[in-house]
Amino acid sequence: MGKYYEMNIVGCIRRLPIVRIEDNLDIASFVLLGDAELVVKAAQVLDGRLPEADYLITAEAKGIPLVQELARLRGMKRYFVARKSVKPYMTDPFVTEVYSITTKKKQILCLDREESDLIKGKKILIVDDVISTGESLKAMETLVEKAGGNIVGKACILAEGDAKNRKDIIYLEELPVFPVTADR
Repeated sequence: MGKYYEMNIVGCIRRLPIVRIEDNLDIASFVLLGDAELVVKAAQVLDGRLPEADYLITAEAKGIPLVQELARLRGMKRYFVARKSVKPYMTDPFVTEVYSITTKKKQILCLDREESDLIKGKKILIVDDVISTGESLKAMETLVEKAGGNIVGKACILAEGDAKNRKDIIYLEELPVFPVTADR
């Protein structure tokens, strides 16, 4: 049986499996997809801490349920998802590169021209499930800035590792990382 890290996230107790992502680093794997109870509760608590915005944006895919629920709570008719690949329906997409700690490879994030036109001059709130190294966050910031949007905040459910020390993000809980030592 594997190791787990148990935590209380807005009243929801979750056992997160500890997984090795590098030779010298383990993380507690947090997957929001499919956890309807946690999505609803986290969105309710997070919403009270967030600034006003015209639109929300997240990266495909794990932040989507959180953005959906936040948009519903705020009465928003639209939010944006930065896609991880250029889709056939996209016309003149904005593209930026990102290196994610969990995928261990370079990826892209992109928005369709129509979406970027809607973002131009608007107050945008960036939302994700977990912020760790901040690389995905930086890529979303680049997309929003390229599109002419004004970033009014950055938020997540969990701040992993050193992200807890950042002053520019709003988060609900801290998620430690687990350096691998000779005895582990």
